Amino acid sequence: MAQATIGNSEFDRDTTVTRRAPGTGSAAESGAPSAAVTATFDADLSARWSILKALNGGYLLAVLGRALGDTLPHPDPFSITAHYLTASQPGPAVIRTETVRAGRTLSTGQASLVQFDDDGAEVERIRVLATYGHLDALPNDVRTAATPPAMPPYEHCLGADDAPDGEVPLNDSSEIVDRFDMRLDPATAGWAIGQPSGVGDMRAWFGLADGRDPDPLSLLLAVDALPPTAFDLGLSGWVPTVELTAHVRRRPAPGRLRVAITTRNLAGGFLEEDVQVWDSADQLVAQARQLARVKLG
Repeated sequence: MAQATIGNSEFDRDTTVTRRAPGTGSAAESGAPSAAVTATFDADLSARWSILKALNGGYLLAVLGRALGDTLPHPDPFSITAHYLTASQPGPAVIRTETVRAGRTLSTGQASLVQFDDDGAEVERIRVLATYGHLDALPNDVRTAATPPAMPPYEHCLGADDAPDGEVPLNDSSEIVDRFDMRLDPATAGWAIGQPSGVGDMRAWFGLADGRDPDPLSLLLAVDALPPTAFDLGLSGWVPTVELTAHVRRRPAPGRLRVAITTRNLAGGFLEEDVQVWDSADQLVAQARQLARVKLG
């Protein structure tokens, strides 16, 4: 099978948004003044990116990120913050975008994804505020104390096929597993055999299963693609995201990514996850932090 390419892959097809002609429905549907909405898009959210019957937050962020990239005068997400209001379901969705400010080097926009319940009532799923720019225009000046995560080579890490039957909480309930070429660092995979470390770390080599190379949009998926750190803390079940902020720092080099996630505080039924994404050239290409809810007891 030929390797998929950027723009011609399962990820690209499943994050497609179709812009409506100006003046077709957006203001009337939202009840907002017509000047408040600059563009309306239709999307068909794919069940292939679901986890425990709900759609993955990183996949949804990429869908909204694509709509904003088609709205704003700058092409690349620099910073994007999403609040997940209700669980998105596979199927039709409407995305409304608004340009908040357009400057010479940066532009800011907001977007809202809505679906409709069985009675036809509109339900807002996600609301996003984002800043976009040109990654290729950034100066090549890096001063950092951050270092790539120390991990075994890809071939010495663990994939879904390496787990004992019935041991991995997501194997039988997640379509998304088949979308990824992901291999976990054995030091952070003890939870899969009932031996979580209790530290709250997760590290993995990450790519898309069809071989598509990473780009700024797919980095929005990568920051929320690994199993939750709650598993390494000895917890199981769905860990829904409340809020996720992603920073795209550089355009990634071709090849697999390394993703490292840490949680240092679980309190009151919520935890934070801090994410670093490194590319094949040892560049820190994305960072993220999210607040997520966990099931205790």
